[in-house]
Amino acid sequence: MAEIVLRELAARADLGHLIEVDSAGTGDWHIGERADHRALSALHRSGYDGQAHRARQFDPHWFGRRELVIALDRGHLRTLRSWAGNDSDRDRIALLRSFDPTLGADPPASVLDVPDPYYDGDGAFDLVLGQIEASCAGLLLQLRARLDGLPISAV
Repeated sequence: MAEIVLRELAARADLGHLIEVDSAGTGDWHIGERADHRALSALHRSGYDGQAHRARQFDPHWFGRRELVIALDRGHLRTLRSWAGNDSDRDRIALLRSFDPTLGADPPASVLDVPDPYYDGDGAFDLVLGQIEASCAGLLLQLRARLDGLPISAV
């Protein structure tokens, strides 16, 4: 959902041609599959199209080709940091919700996780989508600042 939302928000802000957005999981169990139908439904209800998305697994070699790697929870963050080859790579990994302007300064670490709605109902997917939208909006503000040559303040 985060890939779809960030790509759409970047396009709406006329930054889509400057920001490349993609996504990958840390596990290999869903490679090639579409997003969960409940995620696709939540995206559709909010005006996004996730039909073309297919799952893939993150490749540690990608650190050299990515300026920023976003994790959705602390488990993914730990995995990505363990795959990073050096401090420079580790420094480019951030939690998505660390960009959420609605959380304020220094939220508890547990609040920074985007919860996995898989075992919950449709409402959980809508809740997660709202968190992703707020976080992606904040991230986009930071990316715009970076593109304008200003320092990124979140992370």
